[in-house]
Amino acid sequence: MDTQDTVNFLAVGLAALSMFLIGGAWYSVLFPGAWQRAAGLSSEALQSGAARVFVGSLVLALVIAGSLAAFIGSQSVAFGTVVGAVAGLTFFAAPLWIVYLFERRSLALAAINGGYGVVSFTVMGLIVGALQ
Repeated sequence: MDTQDTVNFLAVGLAALSMFLIGGAWYSVLFPGAWQRAAGLSSEALQSGAARVFVGSLVLALVIAGSLAAFIGSQSVAFGTVVGAVAGLTFFAAPLWIVYLFERRSLALAAINGGYGVVSFTVMGLIVGALQ
């Protein structure tokens, strides 16, 4: 498979950026207090190593978007959106929830973090499907 023929790198970049921006809104606008409490994080702890967190998150979002784009291929917007949603639910949220069950983490944290994954993957799939 020639990656240049099947993956639109602009779509990958925009999809990764969408995940990054959704995360910013999700954790700092929509659920900041609930997420911090459920995760057991202080405001001071969130300040430590922030640059590494943001750079690492963007790099990993590129990896995720590239993988999703390779999987979606040159299908339709509807296909990309559905694949993104299913991947978010089954490849992101479900394994995360399994780990949280073993770690005895709260349902609130699982719902907040899992919801972020489902929404992010859905939007990334939509973007990739629209631009592939």
